[in-house]
Amino acid sequence: MKLSYSYIAALLLGLALLLSGPVGRAQVLDPNVTPTRSAAEILADTTERREPVVTPAAKRQKAAADSAKRTERMFRAFGYEGIRLTRPGKAALLAAILPGAGQIYNRRWWKLPLVYGGLGAVVGAEVFYQMRYREFVDAYAIVTQYPDLLGSAKLGPQARRFGSAQGIYSGITYYRGNRDLFYLYSGLAYGLQIVDALVDAHLKDFDVSDDLSLHWEPTLLPIPGRALALPTAPGISLALRVK
Repeated sequence: MKLSYSYIAALLLGLALLLSGPVGRAQVLDPNVTPTRSAAEILADTTERREPVVTPAAKRQKAAADSAKRTERMFRAFGYEGIRLTRPGKAALLAAILPGAGQIYNRRWWKLPLVYGGLGAVVGAEVFYQMRYREFVDAYAIVTQYPDLLGSAKLGPQARRFGSAQGIYSGITYYRGNRDLFYLYSGLAYGLQIVDALVDAHLKDFDVSDDLSLHWEPTLLPIPGRALALPTAPGISLALRVK
């Protein structure tokens, strides 16, 4: 009987050791073995900590794409790809080819009278002074050969008013100087309309709403020392709002 009890006890002890063995080994932490983690945890941590890597080639490709969005092609026809220009560059080139074309491209129609009015004024003055200059040059050439023709109708309506060859020569100097001056004015007017088209295209996307820091409006300004009848004068009032 005692043998059977000892046999049963040994059998139970062996069974207990057999069942508790894997659990015990799973709970033992070996300092030489690193704990394993699940693939989901590793992927989550890697996704959160990894910095995006942008290669130089990708940067160049993105810059080219952004540049293509801000540019337009010009002179594209008959299979020719044309030249790529930014909007300000295209506006300036159009204004250089045809005065006022840059303002039309920028849809600033109200500037056309200013452009053509200014160019027309300087070109008209230049033509006027050129005609007078030629009249006095021809008159001076006549009176140097035929002094007795001073004051005759052959000298022209303006040159015949002078009673000497020296007076006619002074007219040559005067009209030639003004003609050359209006050559300069014509170049300035032509260049200003190009600059206006270029700057206007640059500023087209800027914020020009009423909510700006600098405000201006016409007003009447008091003038110290002015008579009481007219104590003010028209002017411009500027208000700078610091945010």
